[in-house]
Parts: sequence; structure tokens; C-alpha cells
Amino acid sequence: MTVLEMKNAVKTIQNGPKEQKVLLNKVNLTVQPGDFITILGGNGAGKSTLFNSISGNVALTSGQLIMNGQDITNFSEENRARHIARVFQDPKMGTAPRMTVAENLLLAQSRGEKRGFRLRQLKQQKDAFYELCRVVGNGLENHLDTPTGNLSGGQRQALSLLMATMKTPDLLLLDEHTAALDPKTAKQLMEITNQRILEQKLTCLMITHRMEDALKYGNRLILLQKGEIVKDLNQAEKEALTLPDLLSFFDEIIF
Repeated sequence: MTVLEMKNAVKTIQNGPKEQKVLLNKVNLTVQPGDFITILGGNGAGKSTLFNSISGNVALTSGQLIMNGQDITNFSEENRARHIARVFQDPKMGTAPRMTVAENLLLAQSRGEKRGFRLRQLKQQKDAFYELCRVVGNGLENHLDTPTGNLSGGQRQALSLLMATMKTPDLLLLDEHTAALDPKTAKQLMEITNQRILEQKLTCLMITHRMEDALKYGNRLILLQKGEIVKDLNQAEKEALTLPDLLSFFDEIIF
């Protein structure tokens, strides 16, 4: 069974009194279990609209979204969050800044569950959270009692990734999650990201502006232009590409 199907997905907005702007134009996309798809596109290509439509932040104008065989087109963002996890570009999103690292992880541990009044048992979780954070390799494990707002950008993004993958989601959306980081930190986070995706056999869509990452990671590569998928390369086609190939390809198609 496919994890996600987008069928003739269209999103339009009113652009002035007499003009409609097309953000997604009859997008058809099938995501299989274990797919790790990297997505490239220029400004206005429809990358964010694609993710917002999948997550439920934006309603499609027409078309269908099917997840694990169920039509979720009219599901709310909250209902979809039981199955979809997302890490944003901005390190400030995805975590509660006044809550500690441990408290954020405890919250993520209950994602998608019905919550009632109960003892949170945070102390009993500290050892497990320490080990979880230790594998990141950026000292996050030493900040379990630190408010998330006091972390560095890299630490906060690493925490967002851990929170998104603590309970294996049906689909993980990575929305340029390394874009706001310096090159060294971005490289480290991408290595951690790839490791968790492979170890947990996650299904993932990743928007990136780093063409090297688009080539290095994942088994498929999608190029968006003006709300349309203009290229969907499988693993063999992707592996045959070099960076100069992609650069010329990108210049020709996107711009």
C-alpha cells in the first residue's frame, strides 16, 4: 500500500480582483513506503504549498490526498498530525521555547494520543532522553533541563528532528530544515537525519536548496516548477547525475 497519493492536486489563490494564481497545478505524486524523496525548486515553484497541502495547513482547491488507502483530503491539520511529522526551516518552530528539552521530548512522546490528567513522570524518562540526545553529538544531552529557547539553532533543530521521529510517523516532512544553519552544523544535522531515516525505515519528503544534499541523500529526486512536477527521477537516474548536470538542469528548468 502506498503511503501517500496526491491526485490532480490543484491550489489556486486570488491574485487581485480578476486574477487567480496557480500554486499547484494538477500535481500527481505517489510515495511508497521507505521512499526518501528530495525536492528542489526555485522561489515560487510550489514547494511550501506542496508541504502545506500535505500537512493540512492549506486546503486544496481541487484534487485528492490519500494516505495509507484513506482519503484525508478533508482531514484537519490536527487529525493529519497523528500520521505526519514536520520539521520546519526556522529553528524556533516545532518546539516550545519556555519548556525544557526534556519537557519537549515528553510532549513529543505523546504525539497523536488522547491526553488526560496524569502524572507526567518526567524524572523516570530522563535517562532515556539523555541517551536519545547523546547520539546527536552536539551536547544536547547536557541541556535536558535547559529551556529550548536558550539552545543554539543547531541544537534546537536536532531536538525538532528527535521530537518528529520519537514515534515513527507514517510520513516525515523536512522543510529546508538545515537552511538556517551554518555549513558545518547543517552537514552534521543532515548526517543525523539520514541515520534516523535509515535506522527507522522512515518515509520522508525533504525540501532542500542544497543541491549536494539532493544528490547525496534519498532514493528519488523531484524538481518543481510553477506548481508542477517537471522531473521525478528514480534512484538509478539520480545516481547517474553529477552536480554540474544538476546545475545546468536546474538553470534550464527552474529559471
